[in-house]
Amino acid sequence: MPKIESPMARREFMAGMALLMAVAPVAAAGAKLAPSPYQPLLREVAQLVIPRSTTPGAGEVGVGVFVLLALDHGLEGTKGFDHAAWLKTALGAGFLAQPLPKRRAALAALDARAFAGDAAAKPWLAIKRLILLGYYTSETGGSKELQYVHVPGRWDPDLPLKPGDRAFSSDWSAVDFG
Repeated sequence: MPKIESPMARREFMAGMALLMAVAPVAAAGAKLAPSPYQPLLREVAQLVIPRSTTPGAGEVGVGVFVLLALDHGLEGTKGFDHAAWLKTALGAGFLAQPLPKRRAALAALDARAFAGDAAAKPWLAIKRLILLGYYTSETGGSKELQYVHVPGRWDPDLPLKPGDRAFSSDWSAVDFG
């Protein structure tokens, strides 16, 4: 019977990890997202969806770039359709040049159409989900906007909420990753 070699020794593993840590920053620098003509649009739309309050808004923390990357990788079932180009068309070419109240109204109208079941506005639902996902998984959204308790403690089925209470970023029980 042939002798089975033992798994990788700890020193070999640590040497490999050290090499990976030395090479990773160089690889990451080369893998930056190329500038997109849709970045200003998605930054503004993200900022309108989650505006500045006591914490920075979604556009300010870079959620627009995240949305472009997520769309490029097909998150939320977005593969095979140019959602960013659709959004630019749906909001109109002069969207960014309009005053803030008109931009808010245009986005609110698109949002209302999408949630009313208008098939032509359906791509907005995926974009909005990605904006929310990007913001609430960012450092600002996850640790400053939401409460974070590493181990929330005992389980209380009827925890009273007071006005101003925030959701917990460590509670992932309602997230569907399917």
